[in-house]
Amino acid sequence: MLMPVITSCVVVLLLTPLIRKIALRYNFLDNPDHRKTHKHPVPLLGGAAIFAGLVSGHLFNLTSFHYFLPLIAGAGIIFIMGIIDDKKGLSCSIRLAGQLAASLIIICSGYRIDFLPNTAAGTAGEVLLTIIWIAGITNAVNYLDGLDGLAAGITAISSLCFAVISYMTGQDMICMLSLILMASCLGFLPHNFKQEKMFLGDAGSTLMGFVLASIAVIGHWASDNVIRLSVPLLVLGVPIFDMTFTTIMRIREKKVSNIIEWLRYAGKDHFHHRLMDVGFDSLGSVLIICSVTFSMGISAIVISHAQEPLEGIKAVIQGAIIFGIIGMLMVGGARHGRRWEMTD
Repeated sequence: MLMPVITSCVVVLLLTPLIRKIALRYNFLDNPDHRKTHKHPVPLLGGAAIFAGLVSGHLFNLTSFHYFLPLIAGAGIIFIMGIIDDKKGLSCSIRLAGQLAASLIIICSGYRIDFLPNTAAGTAGEVLLTIIWIAGITNAVNYLDGLDGLAAGITAISSLCFAVISYMTGQDMICMLSLILMASCLGFLPHNFKQEKMFLGDAGSTLMGFVLASIAVIGHWASDNVIRLSVPLLVLGVPIFDMTFTTIMRIREKKVSNIIEWLRYAGKDHFHHRLMDVGFDSLGSVLIICSVTFSMGISAIVISHAQEPLEGIKAVIQGAIIFGIIGMLMVGGARHGRRWEMTD
């Protein structure tokens, strides 16, 4: 089991400097602007290294490669569209169409969110929810890719939690997939912090979000429906919170009125931006968000063996309360900061 994991990490670690040179040569660069924290252009092709790590890890486990083939095919669509978006930019409708196609590959392979009655309406509802889930998490992780180490760190922690739960429940292939994703992120992280740094780009962050969302759909997390649903909600609580919180605030402040405007809107109002608004630096914000992710993951691991549905409900309520407090503190802190600037 260790060889595919080690291979993924080493491939990403060694391949990223080469991909960085390619990104510089072909002008795959993230140029600074008013909503970004970096001051100089940074190469964007980190997602290519992550994708190479995912594929290379599975090549060491050819006996189960067919099991992961639908996920790799869907991930390939997300990755290619991300590369095009990083280079030329894509419209929101085209990006959504690509995410829909990738989601349908997972669904047509026999995997979907499964808790509604076994009727035609129930099946249609589950398919729709699965598409919304995969597209939502894909974009949510992408939106969190705003600070060095944040998206890769969250993905690595979430993957580790999925790996632990799948190992405890005897899902060896899901455990392997989760560990390979974690190892790929760990191989990339050093290059995200060094002076000659590399960014994931949309190709990397959407790729990681898609794989995380797919793991949540493919895995069997508990025998009870409520607990089975609550485990991925907790593990991926941070991107879900960030997407929900920013959406509510944008609608409340009348910045967006439909899904296209929401996808197009680019502002400094995400979880990490709010933490920096109240005084935390970049590294401090990343550590706080990763700590919250780890905390939610521990709760998911604990309840994965729970027998009573009430345990899953209580865990989700607890997570909602924690995120609610964080949200109120961030909004209150930002307002206080603005009042302080006005009176200074």
